[in-house]
Amino acid sequence: MSAESLVVEVVRSGFVESTHRARMLAVDAAGSPVRVHGAVDALASPRSSMKPLQALGMMRAGLSLDGELLALACASHAGEPFHVDGARRILAQAGVDESALRCPEDLPENTASRDEVLRSGGGPARIYMNCSGKHSAMLATCVINDWPLETYLEPSHPLQRIIRDTVEELTRERVAATGVDGCGAPLFFVSMVGVTRAFRAFVQAEPGTFERRIADAFRGNPEWTSGTARPEARLMRAIPGLMLKAGAEAFDAFAHADGRAGTVKIEDGGYRARTPVTVAALRSLGFEAVELEELAAGVLLGGGRPVGEIRLR
Repeated sequence: MSAESLVVEVVRSGFVESTHRARMLAVDAAGSPVRVHGAVDALASPRSSMKPLQALGMMRAGLSLDGELLALACASHAGEPFHVDGARRILAQAGVDESALRCPEDLPENTASRDEVLRSGGGPARIYMNCSGKHSAMLATCVINDWPLETYLEPSHPLQRIIRDTVEELTRERVAATGVDGCGAPLFFVSMVGVTRAFRAFVQAEPGTFERRIADAFRGNPEWTSGTARPEARLMRAIPGLMLKAGAEAFDAFAHADGRAGTVKIEDGGYRARTPVTVAALRSLGFEAVELEELAAGVLLGGGRPVGEIRLR
């Protein structure tokens, strides 16, 4: 184990043209550190990796979702048709219109889905934004409790206070600061150690508990938490029992059914370095699969053909 950050190299035509530094924490089934790089006990911005904790707070407040729709409530989705349809189903069940969403307008991240929206004469909409599943679930939770819909993103709102309490309980840390995520929801700053601890709580929970239902929703519906072509879904399909959630600015958090878990943060927010480091964390814990080999070094293209790779030094 090392306190030094990992270095990820971007190699083009044999020349190292860029580097990224990464923090990594990987713990074994007992929760003991196996591999540590960088200041994993310092404050971090987990971004969307916190969505399972937000969903847990919503379920404790009465939200009743399971399976694919619960996975979507935890998702940073790609805006594929089934994602958009799912968010609309959550809203319809709650009797809420799309206009109540307070996430920003956006186009689908998935290229084919985005092209189809534009071809049909459509444009950016809140329902296409990658957090619309979470926001739809937040609105549904407010309806159940007769809480105000217009202010559901305010840190002082009853929903957000419950989510903050849930974050502190599962991470076993006090929230050091509250910011604003890209979707407008409150963002709670904790350490990578705390996030790893929280993810272990999901996979180690008893069957039927809210925590376990969320973990099962991830593992049973990986495409609903991200997208059909995303590396997070590929990794969960490749490793049975794995729960993994990515966050903006290159954060990853994961936990396996047996308690092995970890978190990854690329210091400069470079997405391209995230998956190779996550694969290294998984391998350090003994996981192996063909997909890990394929994702261990990102392919760098030049003129549409492979000319280099993104690799750990």
